[in-house]
Amino acid sequence: METIFITRENLLFCQEKAERSVMALGFFDGLHRGHCEVIKTASHKAKENNVSLSVMSFFPHPKTVISNGKRQVCYLMPLSEKKERLRELGVDTFYMVEFDQEFASLAPEQFVAEYLLGLGVVHAVAGFDFSYGYKGTGNMERLKRDANGLIEVTKVEKVECKGEKISSTCIRERLLSGKVEELPDFLGSFYEVQCDWDGFSLKPHPYYTLPAPGTYFVTLQNGLRSVEAEMSVTETHSLKTLTPLPFFLKGRLSIIWHRRLSEEKSQPRGERKLLISSI
Repeated sequence: METIFITRENLLFCQEKAERSVMALGFFDGLHRGHCEVIKTASHKAKENNVSLSVMSFFPHPKTVISNGKRQVCYLMPLSEKKERLRELGVDTFYMVEFDQEFASLAPEQFVAEYLLGLGVVHAVAGFDFSYGYKGTGNMERLKRDANGLIEVTKVEKVECKGEKISSTCIRERLLSGKVEELPDFLGSFYEVQCDWDGFSLKPHPYYTLPAPGTYFVTLQNGLRSVEAEMSVTETHSLKTLTPLPFFLKGRLSIIWHRRLSEEKSQPRGERKLLISSI
């Protein structure tokens, strides 16, 4: 998969080298089940049209830029993990567009002309609530018209879980309230956070959202080895393991969050056991 970072300065160069593609559009934070449905739909359309599959995302989050930094968004995953997940989904080209005030001010027709038609898009796929252009006045109903009929459009209807729309927002809300056991229904898997362990302290990588303060049952994974443990998230958003960790876990770890433990269910410190397994 090729990753291309687009700014106003290099847009013309990106347009000149672009190939025809079906493009999935969205921010795709967390790549939850709804996002995957959009990308899988785009993949199907790309095969039908015998063209490549592309994805366009944006950074930083539009809400942060539009609010002039007054509204900060808790990200669910960093760019490196998003790229890896998109590669696994069969994406050929990943466009990451710099979202700044100038980009936010583009008329809907200008966005379609420069960032879709200009990049060789023949078919655009996005969720039913995707918007574009100044103040989000562009939507999936008008995209084909803005493209003068040169782009086909597929709108993916909302994907629900237990009557609730699956969204990055509802996932963040569950993390920030400690309901990590509910996340597999929305993400398709347990939530994971990458961190570094030097043998003394755990340091989460940037652009992840830690669950609410409390004690959790987790799996710590390093390569093919994993350890089940209890972990505490402090009020200052630092991580502390309540289970002694083996030396072989030292380095980069993945924390897989299974469920929150009540104080009554958490084992006394002297009784906590270490469960080691290999994948």
